Amino acid sequence: MGGAVSAGEDNDDLIDNLKEAQYIRTEKVEQAFRAIDRGDYYLDGYRDSAYKDLAWKHGNIHLSAPCIYSEVMEALKLQPGLSFLNLGSGTGYLSTMVGLIIGPFGVNHGVELHKDVVEYAREKLDDFIKNSDSFDKFEFCEPIFVVGNCLEISTDSHQYDRIYCGAGVQKDHENYMKVLLKIGGILVMPIEDQLTQITRTGQCTWESKNILAVSFAPLVQQSRADGEKPDTVQLPPVTVRSLQDLSRIYIRRTLRNLANEDSQGKGMVQRVPQKRKRRRCRRRRINTYVFVGNQLIPQMVESEEEEHAEEEHKEVEEEEERDIGDIEILKQVNVLRDQIMALPLPESLKAYLLYYREK
Repeated sequence: MGGAVSAGEDNDDLIDNLKEAQYIRTEKVEQAFRAIDRGDYYLDGYRDSAYKDLAWKHGNIHLSAPCIYSEVMEALKLQPGLSFLNLGSGTGYLSTMVGLIIGPFGVNHGVELHKDVVEYAREKLDDFIKNSDSFDKFEFCEPIFVVGNCLEISTDSHQYDRIYCGAGVQKDHENYMKVLLKIGGILVMPIEDQLTQITRTGQCTWESKNILAVSFAPLVQQSRADGEKPDTVQLPPVTVRSLQDLSRIYIRRTLRNLANEDSQGKGMVQRVPQKRKRRRCRRRRINTYVFVGNQLIPQMVESEEEEHAEEEHKEVEEEEERDIGDIEILKQVNVLRDQIMALPLPESLKAYLLYYREK
C-alpha cells in the first residue's frame, strides 16, 4: 500500500509531498515527522527507497507507507499527557513520533510479536535518543516495547486513551480491541480493508469513521494444541515518574527555555540555504492509433508543443536553482547539549541529563 505521493530525495522532501497531498494537516504531526528521519529505520543498503511512499518489508521488519502513517497520526488526535498503545509496534518508528507529541507525562507502550523486531526497535530508539539533534528540541515519552501476541493481552490490563493496530483486524476481533480503549479514547485500525477511526463515546457506545482504503496483512493468531493455555501478554505497568526523572525533565526544560531566550535576545541564529522544491511538469499527451496485425491499437504520443514548453521550463528552473543561493532563512540554533556540558556538574550527572548520550 502506498504510492499516493511522489518520491522525495530526503526526509524533508517526503514530508513536503505528504503536506502537499494533504496527508499531513497539522503542525504537531509535521514536526514529529520532520524530527525523525524515516531512513534511519531502514537496514543498510535499503535506505535509497526510504523516501518513497511505499511500504517496506525485510524478514520480520516492516514499515507501512508514509501516507498510511500520516493518516494514522492525524486520526489519533494526539495531545500531551495521553496514554498510547501500539499493537504490532514493529520498528518503533510510529511509537517514537507519538512520544514526541504526548510528552514525558504520557504513556507509550508497544506490543510486537517478533523478538528480533523488538530488539531492532530498542536499538533504533537508543540511537535516536543518543545521536539525534531533534531529540533535544522535544520533551519525550520513551516507548516501552514488549514481546507478545496482541490478541493475547491479559484481561486485567489497563485501558488507553489512544490505540493503533498495525495489522488487519478481523471483524470478530473488533470488540476485543475496543475493550482496551478508555471512554473518550480513539482507536485506529485496519478492518475489512478500511483504515478506521473508532471513538468510544460511552461504556457501550462507539462511533466509527472510515479514513482510507488499505491492504494490511492480518493479525497472527497464536496456534496451540487443544487445552494448551495461551501465552498471556502482560502490558508494562503505568508508573509515576521518579524524582530523578522529574528533575531531568525540568532541568532540561529550563535550560532549553533559557537557551532559546538567549539566542533570540542576542540574535544567535544560523543561516542555512533554503532548499527549493523542484516543480513537476506534467506532459500533455495526444491519442493516435497504430495497426498491429489486423487490430487498431490506441497509443499515447507526447505533444511536440509540450516538449518545447518543458525545455523552456527546465531552463527557468535551472536559473532559479542558481539564484537560490542568495536566499536564506533563519533557523534556531540548538544549544541544549552544549549548555548541559558547560554546567559545573559531575560527569555522571551530565550524562544523565543527556539521557546517557555521548557528546
